[in-house]
Amino acid sequence: MLTHKQLRYFVDIVDAGSFSLAAERLFIAQSALSRQIKEMERHLQVPLLERDARHLEMTPAGRSLYGDARRILAALESAAIGARHAQRGIEGTVHLLHSSSVPLTHGLLECLKKHAQRHPGVSIEVSQRASEYQAMDIEQGNADVGLAREPVLRRYPGVQQSPLFSESLVVAVPATHALAGRERVTIAELRDEPFVATPHLERGGLSHRVAELCRAQGYHPRSAQVRSRKWSQLALVQAGFGIAIVPESMGRMAPEGVKLLTLDGDDVRTTVLVLWRSEDASRLAQDLVASLRAV
Repeated sequence: MLTHKQLRYFVDIVDAGSFSLAAERLFIAQSALSRQIKEMERHLQVPLLERDARHLEMTPAGRSLYGDARRILAALESAAIGARHAQRGIEGTVHLLHSSSVPLTHGLLECLKKHAQRHPGVSIEVSQRASEYQAMDIEQGNADVGLAREPVLRRYPGVQQSPLFSESLVVAVPATHALAGRERVTIAELRDEPFVATPHLERGGLSHRVAELCRAQGYHPRSAQVRSRKWSQLALVQAGFGIAIVPESMGRMAPEGVKLLTLDGDDVRTTVLVLWRSEDASRLAQDLVASLRAV
């Protein structure tokens, strides 16, 4: 029988994209992870992962197990939280996802604070999840509410979405960059710049929006040597690896050594969406969505 630990290790390896990064995040030896996966494959009598020195990919059996493992782990976590909350008299938990490009700004935190004050028996579990995966997690019951960047490319019939707010996009450049002396710049002027977060039309959220703007100017963004699609992209800008186009709210949290430039052009904005299950959403989830939409 597969254990909870093995399922967790398998999901963490897939999410990290490599054994070495998963081992680093889990603070265990890479060899220990390899042994656990080999034991799972021996028990199931099917290969789960195809791997070489530079690449990791799930087999068909691995993809099947990954989806089921995420649901099982989420259900176990929910059951554990529910038991603890029942003992303490807490009404329930709402699982809220947000992408790395939707930071928990003062406005959102104030909204959550007021919501918690109005619902003292409800706890809110906040996790970070890429925009393109949030709808899937909500559809599968692994989360209740999501905050994602438009567009969400893969739609699920059981998941509803509504715009929350829109904001301007800005350009983050190193303080030593040739453009740092400017206050404004256009998309066209960034044609030859390396992007530390490579925009892509096949991805949803911010990545798609930036790729769309660049394509309208007749080019595909050039990738920097070191890249990240997460919050760490601003640290890469600070270190001088390249530039990034980010929402204004995210730019305001940039570290020292990063200069923000106003992005000129038509419709250089991005929209934040709230996602939730359209038919069988719990009352707790519906209440949180209502609070968010009222901001």
